Amino acid sequence: MPGRIRDSDIVEVRDRARIDEVIGDYVALRPAGSGSLKGLCPFHDEKSPSFNVRPSHGTFHCFGCGEGGDAIAFIQKIEVVGFVEAVERLADKVGFQLTYEGGGSSVQRDRGTKTRLLEANRCAAEFYVAQLRTPEAAPAIQFLTARGFDTAAATTFGCGYAPAGWDLLTKHLLAAGFSLDELTKAGLSKEGSRGSPIDRFHRRLLWPIRDRGGEVVGFGARRLFDDDKIEAKYLNTSDSPVYRKSSVLFGLDLAKQEIVKRRQVVVVEGYTDVMAMHLAGVPTAVASCGTAFGADHISVIRRLIGDDSFDMGEVIYTFDGDAAGQAAALKAFEGEQTFATQTFVTIAPDGQDPCELRQSHGDTAVRDLVARREPIYEFAIRSVLREYDLDAAEGRVAALQRTVPMVAKIKREDLRDEYARRLAGWTSWDDIGMVVRRVRESAGASPEGSSRRRPAPPPPKDDPRLHVQREALKAALQVPAVAGPSYDELPEAAFTHPSLAGVHRAMQIAGGVSAGLAGQPWLEAVMAECTPEVRPLVSELAVEPMELPRRTGSRFDGEEARYVGSIIAGVKLALVEAQVAELKSRLQRTNPVDDADAYHQLFGDLVPLEQYRIALRTLAAR
Repeated sequence: MPGRIRDSDIVEVRDRARIDEVIGDYVALRPAGSGSLKGLCPFHDEKSPSFNVRPSHGTFHCFGCGEGGDAIAFIQKIEVVGFVEAVERLADKVGFQLTYEGGGSSVQRDRGTKTRLLEANRCAAEFYVAQLRTPEAAPAIQFLTARGFDTAAATTFGCGYAPAGWDLLTKHLLAAGFSLDELTKAGLSKEGSRGSPIDRFHRRLLWPIRDRGGEVVGFGARRLFDDDKIEAKYLNTSDSPVYRKSSVLFGLDLAKQEIVKRRQVVVVEGYTDVMAMHLAGVPTAVASCGTAFGADHISVIRRLIGDDSFDMGEVIYTFDGDAAGQAAALKAFEGEQTFATQTFVTIAPDGQDPCELRQSHGDTAVRDLVARREPIYEFAIRSVLREYDLDAAEGRVAALQRTVPMVAKIKREDLRDEYARRLAGWTSWDDIGMVVRRVRESAGASPEGSSRRRPAPPPPKDDPRLHVQREALKAALQVPAVAGPSYDELPEAAFTHPSLAGVHRAMQIAGGVSAGLAGQPWLEAVMAECTPEVRPLVSELAVEPMELPRRTGSRFDGEEARYVGSIIAGVKLALVEAQVAELKSRLQRTNPVDDADAYHQLFGDLVPLEQYRIALRTLAAR
């Protein structure tokens, strides 16, 4: 029987692992008032942050999808590992030695599958680094040196060398206690032509690819020799239980703190480009690993930069100056709408990549490359316009036919209209209004710019199910300073009527109640973000008196703040109670004997959520 971790050790790991630091490796967290932090949920896609972390309680909870628990539960969910493995990972993170009870002498080797694969990758990285110091690795050193990277740079990025022997790494790791099955699953070894195990990489320069927590999950290998039987210039670890090329980013472990601080990500195309950017003073650079930059990569970046506002944060795509780089930039335009924040493109001159630019023109040129970024909409549209003769009437007409649908893809109406006006200027088209109308029609909007959708009926005033939601909206509109960050934590899902949800959405787009506006400027800002059918409801809620308790002598005697706090707690309570009911239902359907891990996890999620529900009930009853 395998050993189990001592209960007191689990408690110790939970206490030592600061939940804000654990989650901070995956999500950009910002103060949300009352000792809590918030960010974009890593477990579901959302525009506004509804994921809350309470460091003093050691718990997290998402009001949008209902996920919650402690630091152990977070690691279980985010890394898709079992309870034991999550505890082991956190113990490694905080430097705590676990003690196992029972299971005989083999218990110390009873580690989770993913933990074992991470340990194998770590040992492999150390082996490759040591090989880089051997005479055989001279071509790898020459490759780095020729591109301006010294020994310190190689050390910073963990560069290594895979030796020529067919099974040197495999034998080394087998001697260290790893099984062949583990090495195969990790992508470090494979079956050779004669049936015996051999190394995955041979005679190549290697870069370790690390996850957000700094663990080595795979490798990227660069061809060095002309007689290399594998012709591909770059070879990457195959997908494994710890490595998914669609979601890992090279350099993220080094860049993540600067990404969170600056709210900026610079996306480049290769390993040496990341190195060049960091060494030149652009520490927010990352690159995809052996695959195109895709939706999963975007999700990782959105959570790190806190991508909930168009006006804050930026994603900068840096492509090579050749035709392929231009094509990649235009392809990025197609996926840009995934970001709420501003997205830019910058192209290196003379067909160079950032590494070559640093070699030929120095660090300043690399920093200038980033500084010269161009909005991706403008870059994509003007790149297409260059294909036409805009001095000829026929060319201008053809250019408009091609680019109007491009502008129409922009989701933000105000930005779409602005680019429609710019398009008229770029094509020297005198009738600006005509271009704007054509873009709006192509976007499926009315000439006035409002979306063609059936307006939701107004919410009934006397519906008791909506009473607390209406009161919360009134508080946010009438006394935003009192509603405060606690209101901004509420997700759109908290408002069950479409019109009420529309008012809440408009307030969030306008900057939230914490934006510092009040009175008429605040109402005007909200109105500007509303659809026409919702604006009358905003006016109504802005003047309708809040239903303060009768014992209140004056609206501003302090009782108002308690009332608003209780109302917002009541809205949260409705969400949490639904989530508790769902967890209990799942718990009842789970067999504690046949599926102990799942039962343990559900129960671990339920306990802190129940505690939170009790706290909200107390606040809501004030």
